[in-house]
Amino acid sequence: MSGAIPRPPFDPELDAVLTVIAGQLSPVMTLESIPQIRQAAPINTVDFAALGLTRRDVTIPGFEGAEILVSVIARSDHEGFGPGIYHTHGGGMVAGDRFSGLPETLPWVVDHDAVMVTVEYRLAPEFPDPYPVEDCYAGLLWTAEHAAELGIDASRLIIAGASAGGGLAAGTALLARDRGGPELAGQVLIYPMLDDRDQTVSSAQMAGVGIWDRASNVMGWTALLGDRRGTGNVSIYAAPARATDLTGLPPAFIDCGSAEVFRDEDVSYATALWHAGVQAELHVWPGGFHGFDMIAPHSALAQAMIAARNAWVARTLSR
Repeated sequence: MSGAIPRPPFDPELDAVLTVIAGQLSPVMTLESIPQIRQAAPINTVDFAALGLTRRDVTIPGFEGAEILVSVIARSDHEGFGPGIYHTHGGGMVAGDRFSGLPETLPWVVDHDAVMVTVEYRLAPEFPDPYPVEDCYAGLLWTAEHAAELGIDASRLIIAGASAGGGLAAGTALLARDRGGPELAGQVLIYPMLDDRDQTVSSAQMAGVGIWDRASNVMGWTALLGDRRGTGNVSIYAAPARATDLTGLPPAFIDCGSAEVFRDEDVSYATALWHAGVQAELHVWPGGFHGFDMIAPHSALAQAMIAARNAWVARTLSR
């Protein structure tokens, strides 16, 4: 699929934001630009104490026993057992860290007295598949095994991630199902990166526009999979859109924009969950580009997106 084709327009308020930041962000990212992308991202900009939260870092065994870091975040007044949130960060499989995306998820800790564990999985291309998803699964196992000492009610443990982190959350949930691992109460897949094959209409529509365009997406998948990208030699845990059996998975929340690469694969994944008898809530926000809730959190569309997501989390964690 190639060539320019019509695409849904950006929401006017969001389009204005893109115009303002056009000189700061290039929609097209390359393998060569990965070092610059990583250097440009701050390690941690969250003031946990100001939010009434505590954070401690723990070294745990990752894939093949290698050491990785997780951060445990809880309210400073946390006592007893509350819900658990296991967080897998975004960054196109090639960038970001365990603090990426926390402003969107930390309100769940504050509002529901939850305990969050966020994982520093190893990044591609230095650590290609299966390192990222296996590190994420190792962190989930550690979280479940230490739930009591962390103050987590293991029956109310959800997994959450955005973009690449959403794809890793979906892959980790599949691993947990297939390996008889922790039973998750839900999965929050925020505009998840699910399909390496670059064959959807939405991928073709988003060439050279927005925050994460078609070429950037191909770059991320190539960094993760190398020459295997787009072939038959890709596991469902690396690219969950390839899974043909989604039975037995936890309830899911999936959201995305109508004007982003991941729209069609996200809609297809929600549909596949329904076909498998799994409960899923899907939101496709009209005119939303990838990550608009992070880029323009005060826009009307972002506020609606965040409210819908938070409401699902509140219902799920209160059960």
